[in-house]
Amino acid sequence: MGWENTPAQPKAGPTSFNVRDTDGPVEMVTGPPPYYSTEPQDYPRRNMRSQPALPWWNPKSWRKRTWAIVVIAFIIIIIVAVVTPVEVAKANRYPNYTKLNYALADEYSGTTFFDKFNYFVGYDPAQGFVHYVPEAQATQLNLTYASEDSAIIRVDTSVGPQSEPDASTGRFSVRIESQAQYDNGLFIFDVKHTPFGCGTWPALWLVDPANWPDHGEIDVMEAANKATDGNQMTLHTTDGCSMDVKRIMSDSGLSNDCHNATDNNAGCGVRGDAATYGSAYNDGQGGIIAMEWRNEDFPNTNCDIGSHFKNQSIIANIDLCGQYAGALYASSGCPSNCTDYVANNPEAFTDAFWEFGKFEVYKAT
Repeated sequence: MGWENTPAQPKAGPTSFNVRDTDGPVEMVTGPPPYYSTEPQDYPRRNMRSQPALPWWNPKSWRKRTWAIVVIAFIIIIIVAVVTPVEVAKANRYPNYTKLNYALADEYSGTTFFDKFNYFVGYDPAQGFVHYVPEAQATQLNLTYASEDSAIIRVDTSVGPQSEPDASTGRFSVRIESQAQYDNGLFIFDVKHTPFGCGTWPALWLVDPANWPDHGEIDVMEAANKATDGNQMTLHTTDGCSMDVKRIMSDSGLSNDCHNATDNNAGCGVRGDAATYGSAYNDGQGGIIAMEWRNEDFPNTNCDIGSHFKNQSIIANIDLCGQYAGALYASSGCPSNCTDYVANNPEAFTDAFWEFGKFEVYKAT
């Protein structure tokens, strides 16, 4: 069937057009043409449902930045999980104290106790208020003497404020140093009496006098003034030695850094109870002090013992005031000031003496 359109009308109104079919022309009249909007229409989508937003923890909702953060966090967790057990194990591991067999290598005893020692002479290197006297003067003043059973080292008690000369520049005392020097070993000290009293700073220790602190220092017994808080056992070294690891001990740990340039050279040490030094120790008739020095000791997990401790002499001395006792003097409940008290009160030092039985040094076989 064919279609023939009539020309467009000039005015709006009813529209007529002719349609011709096989039976002849037919005229059809219609209303105005339909209106078509030119604005876009929002038609609902067929067969589509609105989707809810995905939760934050669903990886499908993550952007690249979120993925990067998650990956980095995961790597950090893995590192912590691996490193933490290693560090904990390191902190808790303990030196290998395999049993060693020892044989006696040296002994200091009897009437010849002092024969293997040199006497340090002069002012104290630690700024103590003393005059360390030579052997002849120590013998004359009765500051050192020995019997079959004991060796005595004491502070002078004869010089008073009216003496000529007096003790205004320091009191006479003694410091002895073993002629032999040691590397490693088992040291046994029979200590029957420890010095104590206001102004005193006694010590039984090991050091290389010519190479301090490079060759280290081992304080076996040390206290200050009234010494009511027990014995202090301490190490002093150059940099690179610390005790901030597990320690098996019955006493109280002190500073962990052994480096002499930290904490005013406090060193790293352990403090015993009141019965380990002073009047309580002496009332118990003294005791045997053992110190084993080996490369696995004290402990060496953060300290190379072999490189920090060498060529040690045994030293026993009684210092007065100085860097340690002087600094603690006021807080120790002592009268006046340290140097005035030491200079003017000779009778205050009747208990300021060491009494030793014998010293024994054993070497591993």
